[in-house]
Amino acid sequence: MSGSLFSDVIGHANVTGLLESEILAPAQAYLFVGPESVGKSTVALRFAAGLLGGDDDERSRRLALASTHPDLRIIEPEGATSIGVDQAREVVTRASMLPVEAARTVFLFPEAGTMTEPAANALLKTLEEPSASAVFLLVAESEDDFPATVASRCRTVHMGRVIGAEIIAALEERGLRPEEAGDVAVVSGGRPGLALSLMTQPEVAGFRSLWLSIPDRVTPRPGDGQRLASVVLTELGPLVGRSVGDDLPKDKAQRTRRRAEMALLVGGLEILASWYSDAAALQLGGPVRNGDIPLTSLTAVPPRQAVRSAEAVLDAVVDIQANLRRELVLANLFASLGSGA
Repeated sequence: MSGSLFSDVIGHANVTGLLESEILAPAQAYLFVGPESVGKSTVALRFAAGLLGGDDDERSRRLALASTHPDLRIIEPEGATSIGVDQAREVVTRASMLPVEAARTVFLFPEAGTMTEPAANALLKTLEEPSASAVFLLVAESEDDFPATVASRCRTVHMGRVIGAEIIAALEERGLRPEEAGDVAVVSGGRPGLALSLMTQPEVAGFRSLWLSIPDRVTPRPGDGQRLASVVLTELGPLVGRSVGDDLPKDKAQRTRRRAEMALLVGGLEILASWYSDAAALQLGGPVRNGDIPLTSLTAVPPRQAVRSAEAVLDAVVDIQANLRRELVLANLFASLGSGA
């Protein structure tokens, strides 16, 4: 088999190795789960290309990678929100038909987590009584995004974050200088997709510096927390905007923008949490992750308070991911950090 199928995938060697071994005899359905921007859709599309191209049909693989193969069906949300029941019923009908030219038809759901419950239930019967010529590839952040009956009928492929060294090496291969690659890897937080979208953006180093400066800027006054939250969200804008392609349809661009903003906010909060972790570690004799922070700055917060602050930051990540108002979450967090609570 050609070694090029997953050659542009950053990390996930165990996953791609497993998928390559199953191309000729795949399961009926796969569920790719993991954090946003870790490469789930990229790997799923490469796998679809292998399923349609077999061992050596490079033409079929090229068509699939370009999303133009007649036996590759990509099902995306209708409008800006969800995959509806009518779309699912159309998939069920199509799955009962023979492929056009390949040995099978591949149905790829890059945003399967947006599927409504009626749509998932409509798809369930096809998963329970599968056609021999259909393979389903569903991509989501969690198995909990689906009814348990749907998830249980898929082979789950877990994809976690990629270690920084692998991301840095991949970015350097693509032309970034080591210090630039390091900044991008930190901001991306182990998400190769986000790293690739950030690699040509000069604001990345400033974005990391902004989050690392927050402990020196917080006060217990709510108004100051509100102003600092506004600064953070303003700085986020250019990075988010440039991560969304100009050629995307409006609805897809909106979804892509929301996901990019979420990933960057989570990445920034994790950078902030690392500052407080470093403060506690330094004073307790442990290693420091952010070697460019002045050590005197890290001793300004007592270890116990630093641990509490790191926990508060990570709690804010949960709130952000729960789609609470981002400016309010950040403002409350910054006021809390300033008060030492």
